Amino acid sequence: MNPAIYVHDLTKKFGDFTAVDHVSFTVQPGEIVGYLGPNGSGKTTTIRMLLGLLQPTDGVAHVLGLDIRTQAEAIRPRVGYMSQKFALYNELTAAENLDFYAGVYGVINRRRRVAEVLELVGLVKRSQERVGGLAAGWRQRLALAAALLHRPSLIFLDEPTSGVDPNARRTFWDLIYELAEAGTTIFVTTHYMDEAEYCGRLGIMFRGRLLAMDTLPALKERYLDGAIWRIEGALLATLQAMAGIIRATLSGDGVRAVTAPGAYTAVSLRSALEAQGFADVRVEAAEPSLEDVFIHLAGHKAAAGG
Repeated sequence: MNPAIYVHDLTKKFGDFTAVDHVSFTVQPGEIVGYLGPNGSGKTTTIRMLLGLLQPTDGVAHVLGLDIRTQAEAIRPRVGYMSQKFALYNELTAAENLDFYAGVYGVINRRRRVAEVLELVGLVKRSQERVGGLAAGWRQRLALAAALLHRPSLIFLDEPTSGVDPNARRTFWDLIYELAEAGTTIFVTTHYMDEAEYCGRLGIMFRGRLLAMDTLPALKERYLDGAIWRIEGALLATLQAMAGIIRATLSGDGVRAVTAPGAYTAVSLRSALEAQGFADVRVEAAEPSLEDVFIHLAGHKAAAGG
């Protein structure tokens, strides 16, 4: 089966600034692939190139088998795109917005398709409400509905849940899973660590470079070879100064520490802290997280001056 997205050495420069730096990856049909990174890491620029909205400086990319340089006009009708600030018309109702976009896409049987999409995203009861009065979570669903009107086989979602509450984000991801189960390929950018964990595979972007792309378990296994501890009853500054501690950060009412491979056991780490004067210290093993992977990769990249 041909990949839904194929990217090799894709690069975009704006003058002397490299926004996307020789990125390579593939996305298979039906996958949910997340593109994780802080603002300014090159996520949106990558999507805009894949949609043919920006010409790459270098590299090759195919979307649904079509070349982004020479066949961009053929790509756009076949994909859905929900941008960070999807253009909805506040003075129109939800249904009127969808009817307008159905006309733009040339959807046949517009009224029936609008009704289907309203049902899919759970907006039937709010279909006659003006968009300007809808809460952020409902506007988000409406923007997704507009991107689905023409039945795309591939959807690009660029920071789709930015600015909405956690419950709305969870509901939105339920919709994404439904689409993927029906065979739709999803490519989603985000800067939320917890949200990225919903994806089948993750790409980690930092300063224009794709540092890694794999499943979350594979990323943890490949890039986290030390031990991770949750520690209560000790000072952060003390842990940060100890030999064998790679990183220590505050976590809730305790400290989360990453130690070098073989540097400590729970018993030896507790003993080392007791020797520093902490009588009531508690040390227990912690599960590695996506944040640990990201900090490991981005930290190495930053230390190398990249």
